[in-house]
Amino acid sequence: VLRCLGIPTRVVTNFNSAHDKNLNLSIDKYIDVSGNNLHLSEDSVWNFHVWNESWFIRRDLGSFYDGWQVLDATPQEKSKGIYQCGPASTRAIKEGDVNLDYDSPFVFAAVNADCVTWIRYSKKRKERIYSDTRKIGKFISTKAVGTNSRVDITANYKYPEVKEISFKISYSQYKNSLMDDRKILVTAV
Repeated sequence: VLRCLGIPTRVVTNFNSAHDKNLNLSIDKYIDVSGNNLHLSEDSVWNFHVWNESWFIRRDLGSFYDGWQVLDATPQEKSKGIYQCGPASTRAIKEGDVNLDYDSPFVFAAVNADCVTWIRYSKKRKERIYSDTRKIGKFISTKAVGTNSRVDITANYKYPEVKEISFKISYSQYKNSLMDDRKILVTAV
């Protein structure tokens, strides 16, 4: 419909799409001490989810948020009392501006939520045992113009994941670095 009105629109697929029911930006899984799933969270991770993007000027949010906007024709949650999602600025999602209207927190979580596993010892005591900050929002894609090729647009939604670099140091090097830190601290006081 939007294309018929002359508004640029494209279909977008998000692989490993988070469905963050409580909008805490975390997909929580709870297990008991035996490792059995406790089904305490309504959060989930979908293999993929599809939505549309349309190109808008955002006078309501300011020109910083102009550009591609997420519109989900199959929203799974109510927004302001009705089933709707968007238009959420992809720029806002990338920058983490989750305080804006139009479901930015929900879309942000769909592409950026952390997957966290908790052991629940009792109703009052739980412990985080695993966290994956890289699983969600993979290969966010659209179709290339004029061909059937896939275009990866993940960079429109999130900054590149930081790669961890492992290295080894001897205990004496580690011990000496602690001594250096203490010298700096004493000097600063």
